[in-house]
Amino acid sequence: MAGPPRTSSDRAGNFFEAESGQDGYWAFHPKPLPPDPPLAIDPPTQTLLGRANQALGRLDGVTLVLPDPDQFLYTFIRKEAVLSSQIEGTQSSLSDLLLFENDAAPGVPREDAQETANYIAAMDHGIQEIRKADGLPLSSRLLREVHKILLESGRGSEKLPGEFRRDQNWIGGTRAANARYVPPPWTEVGTAVGNLEKFLHDEFGQTPILIKAAIAHAQFETIHPFLDGNGRVGRLLITLLMCSEGALRRPLLYLSLYFKQNRDIYYDRLQSVRVDGAWEEWLRFFLEGVIEVAESTTKTTRRIVRMLERDRQRIHELGRAAGTAHRVHDLATSFVVLRAPWAANLLELTEPPVYGAIKRLEEVGILREVTGRQRGKLYVYDEYLSILNEGTAEPA
Repeated sequence: MAGPPRTSSDRAGNFFEAESGQDGYWAFHPKPLPPDPPLAIDPPTQTLLGRANQALGRLDGVTLVLPDPDQFLYTFIRKEAVLSSQIEGTQSSLSDLLLFENDAAPGVPREDAQETANYIAAMDHGIQEIRKADGLPLSSRLLREVHKILLESGRGSEKLPGEFRRDQNWIGGTRAANARYVPPPWTEVGTAVGNLEKFLHDEFGQTPILIKAAIAHAQFETIHPFLDGNGRVGRLLITLLMCSEGALRRPLLYLSLYFKQNRDIYYDRLQSVRVDGAWEEWLRFFLEGVIEVAESTTKTTRRIVRMLERDRQRIHELGRAAGTAHRVHDLATSFVVLRAPWAANLLELTEPPVYGAIKRLEEVGILREVTGRQRGKLYVYDEYLSILNEGTAEPA
């Protein structure tokens, strides 16, 4: 058995020998939060924190320029679900997910698309609970409920959905003995998550929201309380925390793309917290991600607003045919993908005028038919999907 991982600090916790012999390994035992000594916020980090708060404020405010924020959220949340699932190895893109939801995703592994759809359901449940007057607060119970929905079907459904693990897990390697990181024994999970919950509720004193989110995410990933799905729940934790504390009115901040694009640095920073107590370096990495993602999402939202305004003007120029075309366009704005019979039913119209409107929207380059079939045709809002697909087309 190899010796313990080399550490330069026990600030975040310690490695303890869990098993000896050929298959022996060292598991990490995290110290309770908050970090001790407290994080040292030097001037450069303070500047980053200020920029991140400003970027978050602009992101929260940009929804005010959207004609219907919920329309944007419907598809934006799906983009996040795809990215978060890709980090775990799924091969589905946003296009695949939207087609899957319309039973038209040939060639896409059904388990991949189902896993992504589960992520959306889990996220929706978490957001609804923290918004309801009688709903659950952000807590270990809510995280277990989110996890249960996440692993309800498909891969991981046999790995105790909704329950903390009762066995040892590890990250990287084929077994604990050659793993890159071994979380604490399962017997310590309940206590560690309980401490994390108290930290989230400011029982040890108030912590600024972005610092709290950074610490909470790192600690959750360190505990790794579930047998599977920890990465996805840990990323959801950031957004749920932002919404529960009122930092965002709508769940628009997702760091999955940033973590995906900086995967090696992400894992290195988390491991440095454990072995070196490098909370400050992790915080700076996290804040840089918040700035990058918030600014990018704000720009994307404004691009979409400009696109919608331009396309509505193009539809207006259709003259007498514009009425139904506007209504079909509104549906495409909400769902990106649509079928004529379904659209006719929602709009309480017969199918002929809806098909006529779709044809005109095809002619002006707004909608595109994607099946090539004579029956069961499916139309996508082409440019809208292209904008949303940015960063998701290449699986991780």
